[in-house]
Amino acid sequence: MRHKKTFTLTIMIATVAIMSSFMSKQEPKPKYTNLKVLPKNISKEELDNVMDGFKAALGVKCNFCHAPRKDDAKKLDFASDEKQHKLIAREMMKMTAKINKKYFHRKDKEGKMTNISCMSCHNGKEEPQTIKL
Repeated sequence: MRHKKTFTLTIMIATVAIMSSFMSKQEPKPKYTNLKVLPKNISKEELDNVMDGFKAALGVKCNFCHAPRKDDAKKLDFASDEKQHKLIAREMMKMTAKINKKYFHRKDKEGKMTNISCMSCHNGKEEPQTIKL
C-alpha cells in the first residue's frame, strides 16, 4: 500500500514537471531606451502600432528615422538619435499632441473624436505638400 502511494505521488510530480517544461514561458517585457515622447512603459504592440503609423503616413521604412547599428549595419539602432528625421518626428509628435489637446478635445455630433495626425499633412509623403489655392 505504501509503495502504491509513493508510486502515485512520483508519477504526479513527474507529470507536473514535464507539463511545466512544455508551457510557454512569459517573455520579459522589453525595456526600451531613449524614449523621450512616448511613454516609458509602452508595450511592444503599442510601439509597433505607432511606428507602423509613421511608416504609412510618410510612406517610408524604419531606416528613414533610425540609424544603422555600429556593430552590424544591416540592423537598426532604435535608441540612436543620430538621424535628424527622428528628432523632427519627436517635435512633430509634441506639436500634434498640443494641437489636439487645445483644439480637438470635444466629440462631434456623431460622438467621434476628431484629431490631426501625421497623415493629416504628410498624406503618405516624406515631406508635407502645400496645396496651392
